[in-house]
Order: sequence, then C-alpha cells, then structure tokens
Amino acid sequence: MDTNLQPNSTIGGKSYTAVAINCAAKAGEWIKSKIGNFTQLDTKYSMHDLVTEVDKGSERMIRNLVGTHFPHHAFLGEEGVEPGPEAAAKAIRDMGDEEYLWIVDPVDGTTNFVHGFPFYSISIALAHRGQVIVGVVYDPSRDELFVAERGKGAYVHGRAMRVSPEPALSHSLIATGFPADHHVALPANLREIRALAPKVRNLRSGGSAALHLAYVAAGRLSGFWEHNLSAWDIAAGALLVEEAGGRMSDMSGEPYHLGVRNVAATNGSIHDELISELRAANG
Repeated sequence: MDTNLQPNSTIGGKSYTAVAINCAAKAGEWIKSKIGNFTQLDTKYSMHDLVTEVDKGSERMIRNLVGTHFPHHAFLGEEGVEPGPEAAAKAIRDMGDEEYLWIVDPVDGTTNFVHGFPFYSISIALAHRGQVIVGVVYDPSRDELFVAERGKGAYVHGRAMRVSPEPALSHSLIATGFPADHHVALPANLREIRALAPKVRNLRSGGSAALHLAYVAAGRLSGFWEHNLSAWDIAAGALLVEEAGGRMSDMSGEPYHLGVRNVAATNGSIHDELISELRAANG
C-alpha cells in the first residue's frame, strides 16, 4: 500500500493519521485473507443487513490497535452497537461530544464481501469534540487508500484529490445506496431514483457508502445520496469530500454533522440542484 501522505500526518504532535492508516492496512490485509473463507453469516436489522465474523474480527483488530496508541480515546464501532437506526442514533448522541472519538466501520459493504463483489472498504474517522479531524477509507480489493486531515487536504495514492468539475446534474454521474428499511426509506429512495434518472448522465449503486464518498472526493462521482446511514458509514468519507473541495449536507441542505443519517455529497456545483430534486421527489 502507498501510504505516502502529504503534508505531514501529525496533529497536535500525535500521529493520529499514521495510526488510522496502519489500522486500515492491517485490517484490510486480514479481510482479504478471509475472502471466501468465512464460516458465520448472520443478519442484524433485516435480511439485507449482514454481519460475519470478519466484520467483528476487523473491528476487534482496529479497536486493539487504537487502544494501544491512545488508551484514553473513546471508540465507536458498528459491531459494538445494537442493530437498527434507533440504536445507531443513540450511540452517536451518547458519544459524539467525547474529546477524542474513533468512529469505525470495519467492513463497509458486507453484502458485497459475502458475495465476492469487490466493492467494500474500511472506514476510520477520528473526531475531536464532535468534529472529524482525520478520515481514512481503504479499499483492500484495489489497494486504494483515501486519506484526509482537516485543513490539510485529501489524498489518494499520496496525490491530492479534487472533486469533479461537472456544472449541472445533466452532466453528472450520481450514486445512491438502497436502505435496509423497506417500509419508509426504500420507497423514498425509489421515488428519488425515478425522479433523478432522466436528469443525470447516469446512476450507480456500488454498495459501500464510504467508498461512494471517497469517489466523490476523487472526482469519480459527481454526487451521492443515501438514507439511514450511520456515523461510521459517513464520518471519514465526509471529511474526504470536504477536504477535496466538495459539499456535504443532509437531504434538506443543512450542514453535515455526526448525527446526520440522510446524506447528500457532491462536487458543490450541483449540490443545490440535487437537493431540490430530492425534495421534489418526496413532495
């Protein structure tokens, strides 16, 4: 993995970013060794919300590595929270104001991993008093490391990232994700897809929100929206987007914070147009 990061990856004299990169690299190597070799597959919130021992093992590895370097920091990982949107929202309310909080999705895109579809990632963010200051998203399948530090830019393969230049939805490649809640969120998502599909260049749905956000930051996608995400899905990718010159918000256009669950991310130029279409689609 190319972990060359410019500028210097230290904040306040402590190598938070270096630890995050190391955690992502080690977890990614272990995850790849488990492809096609996991033994336990369970459902969580619904039949569409999967977990394996690989998710749990990856989170345990990251938690232990972080704890070795920063034993007094708080840790919020997906697999340490009860399933369902209410538990996820409560977890971030309870922990969001910690001085230092690591927010981790050990495998974002578990369904893809289970099926051998190579679009999943590890998402690691560090928040300081509710503001994300480090974000790392690692794609083990492509050995791509996306890194951002607040105020210092966003990088992939050690090179600075910038969002795409598309000026309007009609020129844009947009991604979304299908929510596990099939009663409220999925019908809303399908209305939005139906409204947007004729107005954009094309739509994609890869199955990893963290990677979609990294792709917005890298200029590979013009925008992304999804319902019912949790902080561990979004926090690292949100910083990538912002540091690459893009815009993050909720679906009403209000600024992103750790409690946001319905998210929109774009290159900035198309943001207002995307938000307007999402609002119109749901009346």
